[in-house]
Amino acid sequence: MSEPLYAIYMGDCLKLMPQLPPQSMDLVFADPPFNIGYEYDQYNDRRSDLDYLTWTEAWLAEVKRVLKPTGSVYVAIGDEYAAEMKVRLDALGLTMRNWIIWHYTFGVNCTKKFNRSHAHILYYVADPKRFTFNADAVRVPSARQTKYADRRANPSGKIPDDTWTIPRVCGTFKERTDHPCQMPEAVLERIIRASTNPGDCVLDPFAGSGTT
Repeated sequence: MSEPLYAIYMGDCLKLMPQLPPQSMDLVFADPPFNIGYEYDQYNDRRSDLDYLTWTEAWLAEVKRVLKPTGSVYVAIGDEYAAEMKVRLDALGLTMRNWIIWHYTFGVNCTKKFNRSHAHILYYVADPKRFTFNADAVRVPSARQTKYADRRANPSGKIPDDTWTIPRVCGTFKERTDHPCQMPEAVLERIIRASTNPGDCVLDPFAGSGTT
């Protein structure tokens, strides 16, 4: 691309990502359509399993190509394809660091099954010995601090658990847009603080409402 990297590009990620230089991204965050029938304006979210997974393999291959040797990848996905996504990330030679559960409130109310209140975020790195993880940038108060006043607690807090309780963006939130499945800023803030340094380059192949 002759245009600057720090920009939003409108188009099909499978046509745009091949124009990016190889090994150019420090962090990739991908929140693809879950193929569960969301009403997007143009995209068909009711593909066959074969079609959806073939498409998934194509964009994941581009993600691997543009990822730096020290880079990290986070992929958000629903229950229906979480296992298939892990298999494909493993096959690319990436290394899983965490299978994060994003537990949210303000979920979709169901009538004939238990309400869905979580999504999966698969956290991978290109090299398990060389990657960015800024623990101090994402620490949270620990139970030792908040409940027990334990002097052994780290005063700076602890690294968050792999279950993140963060509300979905509901209609009254200030950050709310008209996107049907908006990612909360708090989720991306934690990911970007942990896995990048100032000046690093972040790629979001599925820009959605622009949270990243």
